Amino acid sequence: MKNSILLTSLLALVLPQLALAKDLKNSRPNIILVMTDDQGMGDLSCLGNPLLKTPNIDKFYDQSTRFTDFHVSTACAPTRAAIMSGRHEFRVGITHTIMLRERMDLKTFTLPQALQSAGYETGIFGKWHLGDDEEYLPHNRGFSESLIHGAGGIGQTVYGDFPANGKNTYYDSVLLHNNQIVQTKGYCTDLFFNAGLSWIKKQHEEKKPYFAYISTNAPHTPNIAPKKYTKRFEEMGWDANPKNGPAGRFGMIENIDENFGKMMQKLEEWDALENTLIIFMTDNGMSHVSGKKEGEVTPFYTAGLRGKKCTPYEGGTRVPAFWYWKGVLDEGVDIPALTAHIDMYKTFSELAGAKLPEQMQELDGRSLMPLLEDPKEEWKDRELFVHVGRWEPKHPKAKDVASAKFVNCAVRTNRWRFVNNAELYDISADPGETTDVASSYPEVVDQLRKSYDAWWDKTVPLMVNEGLSDLRIQKSYPLAERYKKQLEQGAIPEWAPASF
Repeated sequence: MKNSILLTSLLALVLPQLALAKDLKNSRPNIILVMTDDQGMGDLSCLGNPLLKTPNIDKFYDQSTRFTDFHVSTACAPTRAAIMSGRHEFRVGITHTIMLRERMDLKTFTLPQALQSAGYETGIFGKWHLGDDEEYLPHNRGFSESLIHGAGGIGQTVYGDFPANGKNTYYDSVLLHNNQIVQTKGYCTDLFFNAGLSWIKKQHEEKKPYFAYISTNAPHTPNIAPKKYTKRFEEMGWDANPKNGPAGRFGMIENIDENFGKMMQKLEEWDALENTLIIFMTDNGMSHVSGKKEGEVTPFYTAGLRGKKCTPYEGGTRVPAFWYWKGVLDEGVDIPALTAHIDMYKTFSELAGAKLPEQMQELDGRSLMPLLEDPKEEWKDRELFVHVGRWEPKHPKAKDVASAKFVNCAVRTNRWRFVNNAELYDISADPGETTDVASSYPEVVDQLRKSYDAWWDKTVPLMVNEGLSDLRIQKSYPLAERYKKQLEQGAIPEWAPASF
């Protein structure tokens, strides 16, 4: 009798723990990926910024599993290519953000295509930046719903965005909705979140699994936000010049936070959180680390990181990555494993039960599934390769592929960051990269040089967009031309998301 009681007591203790064991493969959650543009580790109050107020993302941070050593590419199109392909961006042709070198290789079996193979609806709302020619557009790359601007930012008419967007940048934008050019109303970030939420609600009501990619143009320059968000910063003396004034940049971030909070509130109202994985991240490091306040250049909070967007240092690639799935992922937990954007393809595919083709691109990333199931799971060390790209004849050093090899590059391991084939930093002891220790660890330098050489040799032949830059000069931009033709045939129709 006593043994029976003891066994019952033990089972009462053990069974709840067994029930908590996670097996997430093929669990098929909805996935919402919110990714902002040019926002970095220093641009959130939950990560220490003393100036910004981001209460909604702060609350989300508190509830999330956080990847605290998560890395992306140093600029926007490259990061998007890596997420969409599961490869380093150079290996799908992305070596720049312009000049046809932002077009993702058409042989790529994209992430949304993978999710569609598992029966998911797929939607993108905001920035695409992986090619504006027809065959490269998201409605031809696996997205069943799309609302995007052209080029790399709203108003970048010099690089191919719709001509009308150069006149009233970030308000009442002309966009491409699926395969039709439309006129919208309102502030761009509000619109992208509203369009995403409207579409999400429809999928939720129809009980269809979905992948929603809300990819804001903000807080990319020009720094324009509604007055209600900039007023506080202007009163503090921050420059309000829309070209690069901090007041606008800070206002854009607080507007994102308000929209993010509204999204979370709606998902809760719809009882849509229990089977939905929500991710907040940014596409590269901070675009600016200083700005004018009362006429004086004043440094921004950078979370102690060196570098910024388009640099090979930690501040160029290390970004926030907060993952939340109510009742499934651990809340308020930090995962220090070295992880990256290239890992998202395998992770999402395994979660969704995607059916990947036998013939497709080699995936460079790993699945994050073991860490999501157990944040303390052992994670083997790895090498992540970083290169800013952007070589061109006018560059002082990186004039072409060959001369660019060691310009603005890095190799990152769990402990080390090896920069420009010369500098070595012990990130475990010196996350701010203040002390070059290359002379003290010649064996580490030698190994990372060998690894980088091997990676480069394998990567160069895959840069399919090299040598195409002059073609764009010889013809006009496709979305701009399409806009002009549609105007000649009649007015641009107005479009707004359905109410939710």
